[in-house]
Amino acid sequence: PGALKRKFQPPQGDPPVKRQRNPSLNTRRKRVPEAATGHKGSPPQKPVPKKQLTDNQNESQRGKAFVKTSSLFKNNPDIPEIHRKAVQQVQENVFTTDSFGQLDLHPHLVSTINTVLNISIMTSVQKQTIPVLLQGRDALVRSQTGSGKTLAYGVPLVQSLQGMESKIQRSDGPYALVLVPTRELALQSFDTMQKLLKPFTWIVPGVLMGGEKRKSEKARLRKGINILISTPGRLVDHIKSTECVHFRRTQWLVIDEADRILDLGFEKDVAVILNALNAHRETRQNVLLSATLTEGVTRLADISLNDPISISIADETQKVLKPASQKDEEATSSSNCIEQENFAVPEKLKQYFVMVPSKLRLVTLAAFILGKCKFEKHHKMIIFFSSCEQVEFYYDLLAKVLAGGPELEQPGRSSPSSVSLRFLRLHGDMEQEERTEVFQEFLRSKTGVLLCTDVAARGLDLPQVTWIVQCNAPASPAEYIHRIGRTARIGCHGNSLLVLAPSEAGYVSLLASHKINVSEMKMEKVLTSLMKDDRFKLHRPGRKKSCGTNPQEVRERATVLQTKFENHVHSSEGTLRWAKKALQSFLCAYTTYPRNLKHIFHIKSLHLGHVAKSFGLRDAPQNLTALPTAGSKKKTKPRPKRSDLLKKTHGRRRLAEILRSEYSSGMDSKVRRKKKR
Repeated sequence: PGALKRKFQPPQGDPPVKRQRNPSLNTRRKRVPEAATGHKGSPPQKPVPKKQLTDNQNESQRGKAFVKTSSLFKNNPDIPEIHRKAVQQVQENVFTTDSFGQLDLHPHLVSTINTVLNISIMTSVQKQTIPVLLQGRDALVRSQTGSGKTLAYGVPLVQSLQGMESKIQRSDGPYALVLVPTRELALQSFDTMQKLLKPFTWIVPGVLMGGEKRKSEKARLRKGINILISTPGRLVDHIKSTECVHFRRTQWLVIDEADRILDLGFEKDVAVILNALNAHRETRQNVLLSATLTEGVTRLADISLNDPISISIADETQKVLKPASQKDEEATSSSNCIEQENFAVPEKLKQYFVMVPSKLRLVTLAAFILGKCKFEKHHKMIIFFSSCEQVEFYYDLLAKVLAGGPELEQPGRSSPSSVSLRFLRLHGDMEQEERTEVFQEFLRSKTGVLLCTDVAARGLDLPQVTWIVQCNAPASPAEYIHRIGRTARIGCHGNSLLVLAPSEAGYVSLLASHKINVSEMKMEKVLTSLMKDDRFKLHRPGRKKSCGTNPQEVRERATVLQTKFENHVHSSEGTLRWAKKALQSFLCAYTTYPRNLKHIFHIKSLHLGHVAKSFGLRDAPQNLTALPTAGSKKKTKPRPKRSDLLKKTHGRRRLAEILRSEYSSGMDSKVRRKKKR
């Protein structure tokens, strides 16, 4: 390219010969803007059309606008028509007409539920679970998200502890152990338990979780905790290192969100905890709760529950309690049919999906946030991403560009309304103090947008959340159910949106096979909300007012918005590095979809240049990490010299290997080469 530029610089010398020699892409591309504008014929300025478009917006005219829109809306894959039958979703009756007063509970406990928690009637899961647990039976409880499972075990637990003959002393240690998968859920369960224990001040609840100071936790354990709520990892840590931890009097074991605990790799930790409990006391009451039933949960139920009663609220027709002894056949068939398990979805939850080409993903997400949280009243939104790096990157990008960063406040247009957009982030790499602060802030606020990973997908009861947006499809329908379960809780209304690329259309059919019904929302409709925001208006001398929702003008505004994103990303080395890091983590996550979903989510179906656009990058990055690319190039060169047989056997894993080498360190690649030799 350097040589070509030198040839182009003296155009007066011998123009005809030079044009004959170079009738390639460069001259062809030049003629398009010339034909469109009609008055810009200087060839030497071709190498910087993007900078002209971004920096000189005020003087950009009709032709340039067409060049801009063509870059974003051209060469995208066709959006397929989704032909699917509407399926009948599995529904649960969330509420019953029965009140807590009808149960044999302590009057102070009933009044606390009514006044402090403001709950008067029971949900279906509470009505079926509480009497069973009050009888002292083990239970395996399966009910939809947001159906009140915390109170289903919390009420009988408090009732049994306050009614013990010898009054509980703080120094007795734990009488009940509650295991939860995440720190946020631990805090939430602790808060609920504190409220329930208001009349019974001698029973002390406590929480242990990662990120907190071990020293202060040890001090609390020494003083004594009667209801211990903990994440598995931190409890195992204390079992091994804290002498005062004992389970001599533990009478209850509750495992909440059991499937998620296993998903996060806590199976060995749970085994350690069960062994520690059994070493001190064999008999106790065990409860397993989850919205989804997986093979791991049934395995965990076998080793931890003793002759349990299985409570499944989704079976509308047969809401009779079935002892596990009568369910031997069902237990075997359930493990076989887990793949085709049907999930209960909250009745007032409307589910949508939108097909968006990778290139338009960023502007469509931004338009959706603006449409719902800025131009409609009282919306509270949670947006799920597949990695911590993406959450950090999009949090910074959206907060700076959409919520009125310093660049956008200068013109003075629509700055008062842009203040209403508030972004928060939550992911596993944050410090615990910050995580707790963000969680509490989002809990209290009436509006706002929370960007998060699956750390917020389980059990959290975040009030008034009206929209759940999933930018990256979850790896299983069960995970999909847990994500959308953050809205439409306890009979409230809610909506969810799943963003899919055209190559991922098969996911809709997969959801339908599990009786999950999603209806389509058109991308064009989402983008029209940009017409309400004059910050993205393309100023032209000829035209004064925008005429309705003109598709061409919507495209122009989308392009202006994309340009703003790209300008921000390319404004410094730091933001550019973050964008590449986020793209890298997205590709890493994309390769981890399970084998049975590879026909829908395959890395080969992604266009790297188009995906890069959704991270505000102007082009696909040549090397995602500085050192490994050199190593990976050296590694890939000798490959063709290998025998055909070896090439065939490794053909399918080829791309995964390239990606691994792309993300591994230079040292790792050297070690691998030595091993291969």
